[in-house]
Amino acid sequence: MRRRVFDLIASMGGLVMVVVLLVAGGLLMWGSSYANSNVHNQLAQQEIFFPPKAAFAHAKPGTEITPSMIPTVSQYAGQQVLTGRQAEVYADDFIAVHLYEMPYHGVYAKISAAARAAKPGTPQAAKLTALEQTSFQGTTLRGLLLEAYGFSTFGEIAFWAGIAAFSLAFVMAVLVSLGFWHARRTPADAELLAAARERSLSAA
Repeated sequence: MRRRVFDLIASMGGLVMVVVLLVAGGLLMWGSSYANSNVHNQLAQQEIFFPPKAAFAHAKPGTEITPSMIPTVSQYAGQQVLTGRQAEVYADDFIAVHLYEMPYHGVYAKISAAARAAKPGTPQAAKLTALEQTSFQGTTLRGLLLEAYGFSTFGEIAFWAGIAAFSLAFVMAVLVSLGFWHARRTPADAELLAAARERSLSAA
C-alpha cells in the first residue's frame, strides 16, 4: 500500500472519530444541563429551607438542631434546597437524624406493625398512629430528596464525561491534521513498508 493512501485512510478514520466525539460530548453536556435544571426546578417547587443560622448556636441532642448537624447542615443555614448536594445533606444529615431519634428509629415498617398490633382506641394506639404518619412523611420526603441527589450525580458524571469527550476530540483533531499534513509531504509513489523491506534486504 502506498504511504499517502494509508495516511489519508487513517486521517479520514480519525476525522470520523472527531465527529463522533463532538456529537457525544454535545449530547453529554445536554444531558447534564437537562438533569441539573430539572433537579433545580423540582426542588424549587417544594420550597424546602434549611434552619436559620441562629438555630445552630444552640445545638442540643433531641432538639431540632443536634451537634451532629453542625459540620454539614450548618453550611447551608437559611438556604433553600435547590441542588443535589443540598438535597443529600437535608435528607441524610437532617431528616434521617430526626427519624432515628423516633421510636423504632423511625423505621416506617416497624412503627406501622406496632400501630396495627396496638389495641384500638387506646392512647398507645393513637400515639403510634401519629408516629406512623410522621415516619411516612419523613421517609417519603427523604426518598424524594435522595432521588433528586441521584439525578444530579448522573448530571455531574455526564458533564465530566462531556469534557473528556471534547478533550479527546481536540487531541484527535490535532492527530488528523498531522496525518493530512504528512500525506501532502509524502511522495506519491512512496510505499508504506518500503524502508523496512530495504533494511531487511540489506541485512540479508
